[in-house]
Amino acid sequence: MYHSVPGRHRRMARFYREFLGPGDIGFDIGAHVGSRVRAWRRLGAQVVAVEPQPDFVRILRLFFGRDRGVTVVPIAVGARAGRARLGISTATPTVSSMAPDWITSVAADRSFARVRWDRSVEVEVATLDDLIAVHGEPAFCKIDVEGFEVDVLAGLSRPLRALSFEYLPPAHDAALAALDLVERLGEPAGGYRYNYSPIETMRFAGDRWLDADGLVRLLERFRPLGRSGDVYARLARES
Repeated sequence: MYHSVPGRHRRMARFYREFLGPGDIGFDIGAHVGSRVRAWRRLGAQVVAVEPQPDFVRILRLFFGRDRGVTVVPIAVGARAGRARLGISTATPTVSSMAPDWITSVAADRSFARVRWDRSVEVEVATLDDLIAVHGEPAFCKIDVEGFEVDVLAGLSRPLRALSFEYLPPAHDAALAALDLVERLGEPAGGYRYNYSPIETMRFAGDRWLDADGLVRLLERFRPLGRSGDVYARLARES
């Protein structure tokens, strides 16, 4: 379903063309089954697909194992290197998470009423700084790790040209914490500007890029709708 929807990859490629082009490096943190990997390769980008779930790693290697432009990294990303436990929802593995507080928060929302995190696995953890040291600095970094975004960002010591992180209304405060961290990362480089894309629309909700306060107001408009999406940040000098 992620790779066969007609026109989906064309729309995705058009959307990400704003951030990635031939020869650029893209980090897909929480690569899932690689729908964005395919779109980014269509743009000519070199992709580092990071995914800790063993089943998804097998799928990524099946689809992209022979593509020299894709590096599949079977680990998690966090604030520090080491090992940690990943809580897995067998029935809905897309919401598997390394953030117990996030699981507790979203489990109280009715949209997650049937979700159960019924097992866990121990996974290797590296930082974004570690990945950059090995693979180079990305032009764009997508972070979609089900409530672990702050921990991922805490392992980054430099501002990136552009990045995104997931927004989930039941975990609004977690998104604000991630935004605060991105703001602090961007200060030495002149700051970030922001926009928001509701889930899988491949469109920006705002007609212009906003400062952090403007983004929060925009998110407050979408919060009552209960729909997730992604916050996009790019350095102000790139806007």
